[in-house]
Amino acid sequence: MIDVSPGARGGNTLGANDGTGHAVNPATGRPYAPDVVNLGDFGRVMAEFWADGPKSETPPGHWNVLANAASDELAPNLRIGGAGAVVGRLEWDVKLYLALNGAVHDAAIAAWGLKGHYDSVRPISMIRYLGGRGQSSDPAGPSYDREGLPLVPGLIEVITRQSSAPGQRHAALAASVGKIAIWAWAGNPADPKSQTSGAAWMLAGSWVPYQLPTFVTPSFPAYASGHSTFSRAAAEVMTAFTGSEYFPGGVSGYTIPANSLKFEKGPTTDIRLEWATYYDAADQAGQSRIWGGIHIQADDFTGRIIGSQCGKDAWAAAQRFYAGKVSP
Repeated sequence: MIDVSPGARGGNTLGANDGTGHAVNPATGRPYAPDVVNLGDFGRVMAEFWADGPKSETPPGHWNVLANAASDELAPNLRIGGAGAVVGRLEWDVKLYLALNGAVHDAAIAAWGLKGHYDSVRPISMIRYLGGRGQSSDPAGPSYDREGLPLVPGLIEVITRQSSAPGQRHAALAASVGKIAIWAWAGNPADPKSQTSGAAWMLAGSWVPYQLPTFVTPSFPAYASGHSTFSRAAAEVMTAFTGSEYFPGGVSGYTIPANSLKFEKGPTTDIRLEWATYYDAADQAGQSRIWGGIHIQADDFTGRIIGSQCGKDAWAAAQRFYAGKVSP
């Protein structure tokens, strides 16, 4: 079980997961109420909520949805930058969309520039390749290869005759003695509306991310994470434009009803994703791609750092447009 409330999660420094939450909601002056849920449910919900794959609004569109919701809550007290005269909703929206979408556009250029330059692989390629090479932990052990996966008891193991004997943990892999087995999500169930796959021992070469079978992993390089770059850029603009890093009322979020997931049956209960700040939401978007098996941490952290600069620069540029100081 895990406490997923803003009182326990969030408040990270840029490019890290070192936050321990927020002690008090600044809008109410009271602590955030604990929200203890099943860790497996939380991870699955987070991965699916932020996936933003084909036929969705995509990550930039997702942040426009969040921006619209925040604007609705702030109205009619709409003050650009959190200060000055109240403006009408049309002026607010036009100026917000200019800054926000300029930021995520710049974030796309920055992230995809890195993707093209480094041409880095996704976890599915890493795990299958390294696992196919063997294990890199024990030079004197079976299946040793310097480029293999490191052995982690209960997670990454060499299949032996003993471990694959009837009734043992690798029994289903008895035909693959000497190869590398990993404990991971068992893959998409036949009927995701009524079935949950759970975790199982499998060959490393069979591993798949926690995603829909029609969109297993993006067909472009991983580094840096687009989700992380887009989201941090958007969070910087929302913070500057509204005059506060906190969502209106000190908290925002969405409730994912029980058994409403599409990847497999779940969650077992309603799960509420909540964020105190725009930065917390952005960090969760990046983290979700690790939970979903689409990125590694380096992709996420770098994306956040680059996105921060994109967002700040876009906000500075937008203010020049607002003031009429930009020449055609």
